[in-house]
Amino acid sequence: MSVLFEVSELHFAYPHRPPVLHGASMTLSAGERLAIVGPNGAGKSTLMQILVGLLRPQAGRIVAFGTERRAEPDFHEVRRRAGYVFQDPDDQLFCPTVAEDVAFGPLNLGRTRAEALAIVDRVLAELGLSAFRDRVTHKLSGGEKRLVSLACVLAMDPEVLLLDEPSNALDEETTARMVEILRGLPQAMVVVSHDAHFRRKVATRALRLEAGALVPHDPACRHARGEGDA
Repeated sequence: MSVLFEVSELHFAYPHRPPVLHGASMTLSAGERLAIVGPNGAGKSTLMQILVGLLRPQAGRIVAFGTERRAEPDFHEVRRRAGYVFQDPDDQLFCPTVAEDVAFGPLNLGRTRAEALAIVDRVLAELGLSAFRDRVTHKLSGGEKRLVSLACVLAMDPEVLLLDEPSNALDEETTARMVEILRGLPQAMVVVSHDAHFRRKVATRALRLEAGALVPHDPACRHARGEGDA
């Protein structure tokens, strides 16, 4: 399997705060659905933002799609090929209607308006969201916004999905729908989630972010030691 992301010995600290990442290393190969687990504040969202160049580590190496990425221009291609679904959908949705939000990415990539609208119709149909097409975005429920955020990213036809707490605050029905959608997608994924049940249904393997480093995550061993599965 081809390696899509390989990061080595990442170090990152916010100003005047202790390090968040301290030698974190990981790989993501084609077809993998990798879960990242860990307590609040461990640095999971920080790691996701580093993968697409929204944050820059103080040390370490990032190789994405076979090329080392260092400066901002290096990450322009990465952000075209890796779709990042933010933890808060309100950070991702800013157009008046769902169709306009989903069309924004394809238009930004140079598609004509007709092409972008055809992509909108296709992606919404594939996700079972066609009825949302002309809905006012800010009037959607939290779960609906999460599904539309995913549609916005899929409209750009990414090779990798980076999903930050995709099941957060979803009801049982919408969570099941999210699981079904993600399991049916061909893209490799990095999934940050506190929901152990959700992870078991979606991920093919898991790493735990602990003391700034990524280590193999074995829930069975943690339960045997009497620890919770964060």
